[in-house]
Amino acid sequence: MAKITDPIAVFDSGMGGISVLKEMVRLMPEEDFIYYGDSRHAPYGTKPTEVVRRLTIERVTDFIEKKHAKAIAIACNTATSAAVAILRKMYPDVPLVGVEPAIKPAVFACDHPRVLVMATPVTLKEEKFHKLEALYDEQADIYPLPCPGLMEFVEAGNLDGAEVDDYLREKISPYLDKNLTGVVLGCTHYPFLRREIRAIVGPSVEIFDGSFGTARELRRRITEAGLLREDGHKGQVTFLNSSDDPEMLRRSEYLFRREI
Repeated sequence: MAKITDPIAVFDSGMGGISVLKEMVRLMPEEDFIYYGDSRHAPYGTKPTEVVRRLTIERVTDFIEKKHAKAIAIACNTATSAAVAILRKMYPDVPLVGVEPAIKPAVFACDHPRVLVMATPVTLKEEKFHKLEALYDEQADIYPLPCPGLMEFVEAGNLDGAEVDDYLREKISPYLDKNLTGVVLGCTHYPFLRREIRAIVGPSVEIFDGSFGTARELRRRITEAGLLREDGHKGQVTFLNSSDDPEMLRRSEYLFRREI
């Protein structure tokens, strides 16, 4: 049985989920967190769904059964689409949240919304995304933009410079004549590239990601389960990574401290 003092586990295909972790730490500063980046198997966004599902279920099972995590956040859009429904059936008593593209707030932010959704190819192919998109099809112009290779820039610590700028401009430029009102960052890696995306779309286009909403939902579920820690403890974050490269852990610490 989970204890209030047990940690919360945050899982991602690599380092992108640190953008979600940062919001969770702000919202729940007394909680201990374990962050696990599966950089050895990244990227998930170009893998078959069944492979992503297997990797995600294996890691979450390890968190719950061996590391005694009291709650789980799957901080990866691709892994959420592939596995969250199955995991909730496997562990119905564990507070468990995933992430999804923040289309709803982008649609309701203004009249006549025109929204670019940047995400991995797998996320945009999944039924979960198509159902979400269909909810707002009549209210907004939604432009899905698959971005294969973009998360790898973040994994490599390449957050600015000509190579990143060239990639983003090639992808986004064809949509600039749509008079976009919003850009949805549908991969948790992408918020680390927010400044570069902002430089291309301009100051009038609002940029959305689901990090705060995910953190808020996890807090709600933990509170409902009677597991929210409120004892004045100064929460700690432990970083783990499947890669043998020690640079991955140093990079994780850097991204956690870096302003987005």
